[in-house]
Amino acid sequence: MPDPAGDAAERSSTTNPVVVEVVRGEVVESVHAVSLVVLAPDGSVVTTAGAVDRPVYGRSSLKPAQAVAVLEVGADLTERETALAAGSHSGEPGHLAAVTALLARHGLGSEALRCVPDLPLGAGAARAWLAAGHGPAPLAMNCSGKHAAMLVAAGGDPGYLDPDHPLQHACRAAVAELAGPVLAASTDGCGAPAFATTLTDLARVPWSLARADPATTTGRVAAAMRAHPWLVAGTGRLDTVLMAELPGALAKSGAEGVLVAALPDGTALAAKVDDGHARAVGPVLLDVLAAVGLPVPDPVAAVAAPAVVGGGRPVGGLRTRSGAREHADSAE
Repeated sequence: MPDPAGDAAERSSTTNPVVVEVVRGEVVESVHAVSLVVLAPDGSVVTTAGAVDRPVYGRSSLKPAQAVAVLEVGADLTERETALAAGSHSGEPGHLAAVTALLARHGLGSEALRCVPDLPLGAGAARAWLAAGHGPAPLAMNCSGKHAAMLVAAGGDPGYLDPDHPLQHACRAAVAELAGPVLAASTDGCGAPAFATTLTDLARVPWSLARADPATTTGRVAAAMRAHPWLVAGTGRLDTVLMAELPGALAKSGAEGVLVAALPDGTALAAKVDDGHARAVGPVLLDVLAAVGLPVPDPVAAVAAPAVVGGGRPVGGLRTRSGAREHADSAE
């Protein structure tokens, strides 16, 4: 693993976070501060902004590392199931069918899941789920793919979430291997252990995935995510759209405004919105794409920085304060 500090002589660094503005008409309506780390293809740190060395819970952005652990303990997963294990699905019918099929293939039912009951993450999927007469359920929870894979890896043991379970020791070890030292641990929203690293180390997760030998478990997770981006997130989600529109990219979001990504040119990044609002990571991602000279497909721009709407029409947008790029058109 390269020196996490990178080459100080070549690194662009500031203690000030990136600032993302939400503009309505001609007025800045909201402001978000975003900490950012960008790694060069060789793993050296080329850009930092904000407090990148304090502990940060990667939340679901660490699911690919947990999926690596699941494979390493011997779980029998197909490529599609591996993508599901590394993802935070929207709860669309195809997602729920895939989780159900994974469990059934190993003689398990959704009642064995130990993730908390929830509604589907996607707004449309949640409406459809409620209209069908369902309430919050573990199956519908966005982490049910990860939990199904963990349950399989643990041989159906209902105690698979215990921090002292061998599986969770393996998950912690995978995070440390792909990122860096685990600085703190707690419980994630789904009930699984949550691990904190520095943001600089968190950026090493997508970087490590992207360069992994395809024959390794890490390489298998990366290949699965690239081959099945819809299973990693869902329709209209930034993770899915970025991977679908930029072949070779890897992306995984996490709660409280976290995003990690590896770009087709080998650049990797980790971003954390200080106030936890996920909408602020998109404009920062677009700026990184522009800075390294990669194309920004229209679907990626539309999802990463959607227009601010008033009365059913665009009246503003999201932009970084530098003004170098404005990612949504203001109304005329």
